[in-house]
Amino acid sequence: MHESVMWLFSMCLILGSVVGLLAGLLGIGGGLLVVPTLVWLLPQVGIEPSMLMHIALATSLASIVMTAMASARNHFRLGNVDLSVVKVLAPGIIIGGLSGSVVAELVPAQYLPKVFAVIVLLLALQMMLSLRVTHSRPLPSALASAVGGGVIGLLSSLAGIGGGSLTVPYLSYFGVEMRRAIGSASLVGFLIAISGMIGFIFAGVGSANLPAYSVGYVYLPALVGIAATSMITTRYGAALVTRLPTATLKKLFAVLLLIISLKMFLS
Repeated sequence: MHESVMWLFSMCLILGSVVGLLAGLLGIGGGLLVVPTLVWLLPQVGIEPSMLMHIALATSLASIVMTAMASARNHFRLGNVDLSVVKVLAPGIIIGGLSGSVVAELVPAQYLPKVFAVIVLLLALQMMLSLRVTHSRPLPSALASAVGGGVIGLLSSLAGIGGGSLTVPYLSYFGVEMRRAIGSASLVGFLIAISGMIGFIFAGVGSANLPAYSVGYVYLPALVGIAATSMITTRYGAALVTRLPTATLKKLFAVLLLIISLKMFLS
């Protein structure tokens, strides 16, 4: 068992390096890759199928806390974070993030991968079909923004993601410049991840057959491995935002997500 845990930790170091780059470059927390990868890795250390998806979602969100915090700090230094936008979204984001763990507990375990697959499929299609916004719309009222934030938080928590894939197009639709939308999404992702992580920790406390080295549904060996490298590489992703064709990269990433979602839905 010790050898298998160390193997998983090594794999998560590699995974974290990729996740960090994506977090900084595309404004996403990386959960879209972390969750399906953990679903493949965790059974190798004896995680039972009944709690596999819960642990993958919770650990993904916990890793995003670290990644999004580092990404948000780097974007803030670069002037890419619009705090006025984050403030109006924050109440709904936090409530939605906490609600995701409650909904996940109500959904039968065998259906959670399909819920994840559907959300990821919609996100992939959105990325592939998204168009650059060329005109500005005013942000909605505080109440409407809170509702929008709640939907983003709930869906993101259910998918174990930081919500950048939802937040960036939402802000872009309302005329927020892409660079600032990505930077603001990294801070929003931190709020989603920390609220979702707290919800999954409390939901998992006292559950039978939790693996060793876990806090609630958060599996610590995977979390430490992902966080150790993602917090380093996220700074390089943020620095590449103005140098690489982000829109093209998002469409290529969307193709990968499309394959992953279809595979999880059909498996």
